[in-house]
Amino acid sequence: MSVVVVGLNQRTVPLALLERLRVADADLPKALADLTGRTHLSEVILVSTCMRTEVYAVVERFHAGIGDLRNFLAELAGVSLEQVSEHLYDYFEETAASHLFEVASGLDSAVLGEGEVLSQVRHAWQRAWEEGAAGPTLSGLFRHAVEVGKRARSETAIARGITSLSQAAVALAERSLGGSLAGHPTLVVGVGDLGEGMCTALAARAGDGTAKPSAGTAGAGVGAPGASEEGGVGAPPGAAKPSAGGVLVANRTWSKAVELAARIGGRPVSLADLRPTMETVDVVLTSTGAPSVILEAADLEAVMAARGGRPLLVVDVAVPRNVDPAAGDLDGVTLLDMDDLAAFAEAGMQERRREATRVREIIAEEVERYLGVRAARGVAPVVVALRERAEALRQAELQRHRSRLDGLDQRQRDTVEALTRGLVAKLLHEPTVRLKVAATSPQGESLGEALRALFDL
Repeated sequence: MSVVVVGLNQRTVPLALLERLRVADADLPKALADLTGRTHLSEVILVSTCMRTEVYAVVERFHAGIGDLRNFLAELAGVSLEQVSEHLYDYFEETAASHLFEVASGLDSAVLGEGEVLSQVRHAWQRAWEEGAAGPTLSGLFRHAVEVGKRARSETAIARGITSLSQAAVALAERSLGGSLAGHPTLVVGVGDLGEGMCTALAARAGDGTAKPSAGTAGAGVGAPGASEEGGVGAPPGAAKPSAGGVLVANRTWSKAVELAARIGGRPVSLADLRPTMETVDVVLTSTGAPSVILEAADLEAVMAARGGRPLLVVDVAVPRNVDPAAGDLDGVTLLDMDDLAAFAEAGMQERRREATRVREIIAEEVERYLGVRAARGVAPVVVALRERAEALRQAELQRHRSRLDGLDQRQRDTVEALTRGLVAKLLHEPTVRLKVAATSPQGESLGEALRALFDL
């Protein structure tokens, strides 16, 4: 069996194809069931974020397993295998472990040192375990990856500065405006991890990051008569009117918008009031998990007609995109997407890139340690089987000579027991030590196979 990974990320594939390969959290059970049902895959973990989709697997046959994974991704994108293959990368055993450790450490992110990806790796592992798709081999790998990600951030400065997509999105908006977002009414659409991070970053720029509820927040949300979990039904009607520099929060689930808005000192907005609300703000940040566009170019055109010539900045960091790309051609609309965010993040990486050298040293150490642990686990069953076989033979011989031992007193029987146990232990000591020492080398596998054959284990 081998550990492999097949995937793509924002650097290897156009955004239009990447968004077709995004697997929403709600769709993970179905995707994992599809993968585990394929002939050559015995364990799988699917990591799908706005920046990457990767499948880690334990395969029975290498080439056939890689084929299963490539076919799955092509089917997921709804394109031919030839169309997706040129964008895919695949790694095997040691390089697969190294790649995952780089991902968990933030080295393979659009924002070098990104912190959000570590929780995404942990979440993908947890969901695969819950669905019965991850077994002991991949769980061991992902547990080690989480440890590596933590070590990289604690022992280096890779996580210093802007190290999350949400922080980078807010910073990108500020660069586009030529200054701070303070004083610019801002609408955040979607309160998932990215949306919540953007709200937190906005609150931190507005003050010390410990925002207090603004006037009008109380009574506008939790416990409001008729409030429901969907689409803001029961929300206060009409567009919210932000104060200068205020943050408005819109989400499909009304209660979540209310809770986050209260936490950052903003105001909740119903999705039904999205268009009129956009007429009142300067900046829109979108990151919903919607499977398709929620703001068409025609929607933005109507909004701009009502704005009286005031420009509107839209930063769409959702994958799939929330905003029709054609909206960027409208007069007065500046539309930035994940490609712009990746380019912006690249420009600010020089200082942290120096830290990446130390992180790679840590990863090299951890890959070696992981391979050693895995190899040791691989020989452990051989050692156990060898000792069990020897003990069974010892017991059988004692039983065969039981009639000759019946005349011994208890002390003499204990002596025979100790003598035979000691003899077996001494005989097995050297083979056991040599097998464990060789476990981390190619010789370990051949020695293990030899022991299985010689002792019929």
